[in-house]
Amino acid sequence: MIATPYPHPPLSIKKLSPRAITPAYQSPQAAGLDLAACLPEGEAVTIEPGRIALIPCGFAMAIPDGFEAQVRPRSGLAVKFGVTVANAPGTIDSDYRGEVKVALVNLGREPYTVQHAARIAQLVVAPVARAKVREVESLDETRRGAGGFGSTGGH
Repeated sequence: MIATPYPHPPLSIKKLSPRAITPAYQSPQAAGLDLAACLPEGEAVTIEPGRIALIPCGFAMAIPDGFEAQVRPRSGLAVKFGVTVANAPGTIDSDYRGEVKVALVNLGREPYTVQHAARIAQLVVAPVARAKVREVESLDETRRGAGGFGSTGGH
């Protein structure tokens, strides 16, 4: 097993709704915590093809300084239904204290209905490096240079 400098950063969760489900890892080596929809009793959200819906999770959190939380798609939703995270990966900064919500987009051909407690995305907590920005007159030369998309080969 590879040791990391931040094996278990604390993640404080505050439920904003009694119906909220605390994010949880689904296996011992899972990279992401599953996020579940938190919808009012008896309500569901249907996302039409090509549309985006903001789905509440019913909790707020405190991410430690020096970390971010990345909201990522669930592969099963993407493969089976064409439903993914619109701004993947979405970044939640460590100073945000509002409700966690997930922007889901339906890229499939059929409407997709989100029910309460459905696992809709995953949350990966990761360290963040803050760059020291400096303006310069020129940049160092590299073999790639200014080559853009696809410039290093491949298809």
